[in-house]
This record gives sequence, structure tokens and C-alpha cells, in this order.
Amino acid sequence: MPELPEVETTKNGLAKLLTNKCITKVEIRNPNLRWRVDDSIQFNLNNQTIQSFSRRGKYILFNLGKGYLMIHLGMSGKINVVNNNEPIKKHDHFLLHFDKKVMRFNDPRRFGSIFYLENLEHKLLNSLGVEPLEDSFHENYLFENSRNKTQNVKAFIMDSKIVVGVGNIYACESLFTSRINPKTLAGKISKQRYINLTNNIKRILTEAIKAGGTTLQDFAKVDGKPGYFSQELSVYGRENKKCLHCNGKIKRIVQNQRSTFYCPKCQK
Repeated sequence: MPELPEVETTKNGLAKLLTNKCITKVEIRNPNLRWRVDDSIQFNLNNQTIQSFSRRGKYILFNLGKGYLMIHLGMSGKINVVNNNEPIKKHDHFLLHFDKKVMRFNDPRRFGSIFYLENLEHKLLNSLGVEPLEDSFHENYLFENSRNKTQNVKAFIMDSKIVVGVGNIYACESLFTSRINPKTLAGKISKQRYINLTNNIKRILTEAIKAGGTTLQDFAKVDGKPGYFSQELSVYGRENKKCLHCNGKIKRIVQNQRSTFYCPKCQK
């Protein structure tokens, strides 16, 4: 599933290519995504000029002259911008046409979502926690919000109501770098260890964005190229391989229906 760095990479790529471009045609090839794409989106978007792009959590926001287009990539979604004579691909469900380019939303598993919003007051946005790369995610934030929490720390930092965008890959990597066992209860971790974890989350997400995100299976950047942060992963996807910091082996367990990778020796 695309996580914050992949969404941020996609947003940045779209901004370079489509800012100040006018939408000449909206094409819904398959409306049956996680939520059905409303037919009225064609009327609301047609002939609108994209003023800018922003991101909230894992939602990409197309800031229009009037309203917003909001896209979530879901589990397998990706957005490409190609020349308008490029052949349509399987799973190209939603297209925005411009003068010489076409933006295509491709989603094999169809867990993505597309909405037109008149304003940013929307139930999917209103429940989101702080952004991990903004000042609101300060050194004391996780400690203050973790008191009396009985969930494991990995589930805690992945809770989008607490902090957005720390998905499975980056949660595993941040906990490993911070030497915190993912099974530890969130309410049992000290303030100093949370300060260290906060700084590592910020650093790892920033480095992943610079590398263009992580490509494991489906993700690709707007230009179709993969993200290269997968080359920097210390634990994720490395089950039974030697730990990069000790002579132990990386272990995989399942937490909250997701694979967790960690080093039992480093993360006691």
C-alpha cells in the first residue's frame, strides 16, 4: 500500500506537470472503486484549472479554481501522466485530459477513492491526526498521547487519528532504528525513547521522499519510474536475513493483520 512518502512523491510529480493546466475532459472508465465515483464529478471538474496540489495524510488534493479533487491511492493505485496518444492500459479507471497530456489513475485492486469536494470539511479528512513532518508532531507529542494506551507501539504510531502516514514499512523501519520492540505497549515507553522515535520517523520519511518512495510491487512515480528507498530498508521484507547491526536474524510476526519485521536482539 502506498504510504506517506509515495503519496508525497506522487503529489510533487503532479505539481511539476499539471499546475496551471486546464482540464479539458473527464473520463470515468470504471466508477466502482472503494466508493463509487459520482457522475457529477465530470461536470464539476471540466474546464477547471488546477491551481496547486497539496496533501493531507494519504489524500492528494487538487486545488481547483472552485473546489477540490481528492484522490486516495488505496492499496494498489498509482497515477501516471502520459502523452494523450498513449494506449489505455488495463485498470485505468479515471482519466483527466489536458491539452497534450492525460493523467491516468490506475488501480488493479480498486481500493482507491476519488471525490470532488466543495470545501475541505469532509469526514475522511476531519478525523485525521497530525502530519509527521510538521511542527505539530513535536518531540513530546507521542509520549503525551500514549499515556494509558494498551495497544502495541507499532499499532499506536500507525493510527491515523494520532499521526497520519506512518504506514507499515516506515513504522517497522522507525522502530528498528529507535531500538524499540514493536510488541511493547505504547503506554509503557519512556519519554526519551519517544523523543528518539519521533526524530527517527521524521528522518526516515524525509529520506524516503528524497528517494522517491519505496517500490515493492505496485507503486510507481508519476513518470512511471520506481521509488528507490527499498534499497535502504533495514528490516522490512528481510525475514531470516542477517541484521545489519548485529549477528542476529530479522524476524517476522503478524500484528493487527500486518507483517511486522524486527530484530529480537536489537529491539529488546
